[in-house]
Parts: sequence; structure tokens; C-alpha cells
Amino acid sequence: MIPVWLCIVIAAAAALLSAGIAFFLGIQHRKKKAEAMIDSAEHEATRIVGDAIKTAEARKKEAILEGKDEVHRMRSDAEKELSDRRKEVQRQERRIQQKEETLDKKMDHLESKEQSLNAKTKQVEDRLKEAESIKKSQFEMLERISGFTIEQAKEYLIKNLEDELVHEKAVKIREIEQRTRDEAENSAREIISMAIQRCAADHVAEAAISVVPLPNDEMKGRIIGREGRNIRAIETLTGVDLIIDDTPEAITVSAFEPVRREIARVALEKLISDGRIHPARIEETIEKARREVEATIKQEGERAVIEASVNGIHPELIKLLGRLRYRTSYGQNVLKHSLEVAHLAGIMAAELGIDQTIARRAGLLHDIGKALDHEMEGSHVDIGVEMARKYKENDVIVHAIHAHHGDVEPKTYYDCLVQAADAISTARPGARRENLENYIKRLEKLEELASSFRGVEKSYAIQAGREIRIMVKPEAVSDDDMVLLAREICQKIESDLEYPGQIKVNIVRESRAVDYAK
Repeated sequence: MIPVWLCIVIAAAAALLSAGIAFFLGIQHRKKKAEAMIDSAEHEATRIVGDAIKTAEARKKEAILEGKDEVHRMRSDAEKELSDRRKEVQRQERRIQQKEETLDKKMDHLESKEQSLNAKTKQVEDRLKEAESIKKSQFEMLERISGFTIEQAKEYLIKNLEDELVHEKAVKIREIEQRTRDEAENSAREIISMAIQRCAADHVAEAAISVVPLPNDEMKGRIIGREGRNIRAIETLTGVDLIIDDTPEAITVSAFEPVRREIARVALEKLISDGRIHPARIEETIEKARREVEATIKQEGERAVIEASVNGIHPELIKLLGRLRYRTSYGQNVLKHSLEVAHLAGIMAAELGIDQTIARRAGLLHDIGKALDHEMEGSHVDIGVEMARKYKENDVIVHAIHAHHGDVEPKTYYDCLVQAADAISTARPGARRENLENYIKRLEKLEELASSFRGVEKSYAIQAGREIRIMVKPEAVSDDDMVLLAREICQKIESDLEYPGQIKVNIVRESRAVDYAK
């Protein structure tokens, strides 16, 4: 008989064996199931990747087709715009041709009008006599109808008839006299103009214009802008006149005030280099150019101080010296003239055995007032004395500045040295040209006259003084006031200034609204 414990052991062993077999079989089953799932996942991933590649290819083809369509549309738009521009150019050419034909017709009628002018003048005089007799016969009628007295009626008629007729007659007579004088002196003017072109081209180009090179002639159109908005913005902000003519790949900047011209030249070069030309960019670039020119002015002043071997000059006086680089006197550069006077005074002081440093300092600063003589009242001598005292210059230097044109009696050797050096520098052959100085002073007087009126913010004389461009404050001058202001300025110019030809008074009123999105 088998023992009980042995049966228990056998049963336990059988149970363990069965469990092991079942566990092994379960592991094998789960392994096969996992392998099947992995194979299924790999197939699904392969299918997804394939579908993605096909979708990407389809989208790529669609994008290419859309891009081709967009390019075709843009090309069509460009061709349409080019065609429109060509039509506009042709239309403008036709208009110009029509204007030329009209001008030719007017010129044809000019001689006949001139011949009839004397007869018309006589008729006007006869009409004036008739008007006098008519006035006498109308006195009673006017008094009865209007209720005016005879004196009141007379004043009314004089105001509304005589003044207007006399003014118009005077204007016509002046125009006739000017036209006759122009025709009579035509041959002489041609000869004089040829002489001026030969002898003054270099000087005028140096003193009144700057030439800005262009990469191509297409840039001229971009600088002009749509309907001229870019060129108007440049001229308004800088106060210069841009001359865009048939000269290939070049623009001329014209202005009698050299600092404004230099700012405009630097700004144009920056705009051309950058390529972005629109009013907002123009305003930003001109402000940068103004800062650069101010830095150049400071550097030129420091260079002049170093070249003259002078130390301890106030920084503001150094800036004023730098501004003299852009100032001319009778065609002579004032900064170069001041350095020349400083060197001459120093050399003469060394020969006399007195302090060379003081002599050079007085010679360098003797014309410092010319940096501000178009901004402040008084002569450049008085302005120079005021600036020297303001910035604590030595009394010897101040008196030398005051005495260099004989406004006061010389007291020291340095006064006489500065006078002599100034005379030597200005009297040498080719140093000065009086006509240029008179020309610049005439333009400065024109700007000062326009700026003296109420509501005027800025004024710029351009076109060699043939036009005055005036910017007014929109809050102080209305559109209706502009007409009256232009007439008042014309009358003031006619009464106070002497000038050749005619002066165009161009008033600009601009309103701006600026806000910020926050």
C-alpha cells in the first residue's frame, strides 16, 4: 500500500508539472499574438507612409499649378499697368504738343497785339476822360438812388474805378517796357551769357549746386514719385530745388544756402542706395542726413582748431567754425579764409616777436559771426563780438574781432595784425567774387521778407531767386487767407526788393494727423 505522503508528493508534482506546461503554452501563445500585432502595425505604418507620400505629391503639384497661375496673373497685371502707363505717356505727349501749338499761335499774335497796344492805351485814356464826364453826369443820379452825398459817391467811384484802372494800366506799361527792353538787348544778353558760361561755370557749380549721380535713369522716376509726391516732399523738407533734366544718370541739387544743399545731397545718396523712396522714408532719411551734416560740421570745426594750433576754444564756437565750411563771402570759403588769416597773423606775430597763439586765435575767430549773420540781427562783426563774449573769450580776442573791419579803433598789435591778414587774404587775385555775394544776400533778404509775415513757418528761395516757397502754419492760416497772404507778400517784394524778371510766390499749407495704436 502506497503511503499517503507519497501520494501527496506525486499529486503536487503533477500539479506543478501541469502548471509549468500551461505557463509555457501561454507564453508561446502570447508571443505569437504579439508577433502578429507587430506585423499588422508595420503593414499599417507602411500604408500610412505611402498615403502621406501620395498626398504630399498631390499637394506639391497643386502648389506648383497655383504658383504658375499667380505668376501668370502678376505678369498680366504688370503688362496691363505698363500698357496703361504707355497710354498715359502718350496722352501727356499729345497734351504737350497741343500746348506747344497753342504757344506758337500766341507768339504769332504777339506782334499784332503789340502794334495795337498804343491804340488801346490811347483808348484807355479816352475812356478815362469819358469816365470823368460820366461821373459828373452820374453824381446826381447816384445821390438820388443810393442816398450818398457827392463826396461819398466820388470816393466810391474812385475806389472802384480809378484805382483799379490806374493799377492795371501801370502793370501793362511795366510789362510792355520790360518786354521791349528784353527784345532790344537780346544780342547783348547772348554775348554776356556766353561769357558767363565760360568764366563762372566752376564757381557757380561749386557755390550754388551739387550733382548727385544715379545708378540708372529709371531712378529719376522713382525720385519724382507718383504725381511728383516724392520730389515735392524732398524739396519741402530741405528747402532746395531738384533739377531733373536730360542729363544722363544725374540729378542737380540747387540752393544758395550750402548747408541745406549738403543735407539734401546726403539724403538723396542714402535714398538711392537704400532703394526705398516714399514720403515717410524721405522724412526719416533727411533727418538722419541732417544729423550727419551736424556731425561733419563739428568735425570740420575741430580740424580747423587743430590746423590753426589753437587750444581751449568753447565747443559751441567750434561748431560755429565748422559751419563756416558751408559759408562763402564774395565767393571765398569763409573757413579756409579764417585759417588763412590765422596763419598769416601767426607768421607776422612771430616776425614782430609777440604771442603767435593769440594772433592765430584772433585770426581764426575774426569772422565767426558769419556763421549766424543770416539768423541774427546785426552785422557779422557785432554777432562775432557777441558770440565771443558769450563763450568767455579773452578781451584781446573780442576787440580784435570788433576792430578787424575798422568799426572801432585798434588798441593792440593783434587788432592790426588781424586787419592786415584779412586784407591780404581777401585781396589776392581770384580770392573773391562780389557778384556771388550780392546774389546770396538778395536771396537771404527774400527769405527774411517772406518769414516776417504772420503764420509763416518756413520760407525757401529756389530757382535762383525766381521762386519763393513758403510753408505756413495750418492752424494760423486758412485756405482763404493763403490767397490774401500771397498778394501781400507780392506787394511787399515789389516795394522793398530789387530783382530781375519775376518772382513766383508759392505758398504751401499742409495738415497732418498722427496717432499711435496701443
